[in-house]
Amino acid sequence: MSSIDQQFVEYVVKALVGNPDKIEVKRTIDEKGVLLELTVDPEDLGRVIGKHGVTAQSIRTLLRALGTKNDARYNLKIVDNSDHNHHQSERYQSSAVSDSTTRSEGEKLLDNLEQTKPEPVEEDRFEKTRQELAEFDDLDV
Repeated sequence: MSSIDQQFVEYVVKALVGNPDKIEVKRTIDEKGVLLELTVDPEDLGRVIGKHGVTAQSIRTLLRALGTKNDARYNLKIVDNSDHNHHQSERYQSSAVSDSTTRSEGEKLLDNLEQTKPEPVEEDRFEKTRQELAEFDDLDV
């Protein structure tokens, strides 16, 4: 049977995620208070955390309000169970092996950027605009 705090977190997070079936809230109690470990589908992790952690902080604020009502101290830990960290370390290892090809690709990108530089702004266009504005000033309206 889940407690009110677990139900609360599940309710809030289910409204945010695309896969509400994969939400899991594990509750442990220690000397610091109640620790709620939230696990969601890896695709929904960004939605739960939000930009710069704003959504996660909002959930923690709501938990703090619930803790005030229940005389408890709640801590929320969002668990990252995706394989992203594993793939990222593999990518760094493979990039060390293919460093020479990466540099040549980077040089190609720089060459392409240099070829697509914007053309300098023509001064004649600004001069025409100044003349047109001066003509408006001469009108007696």
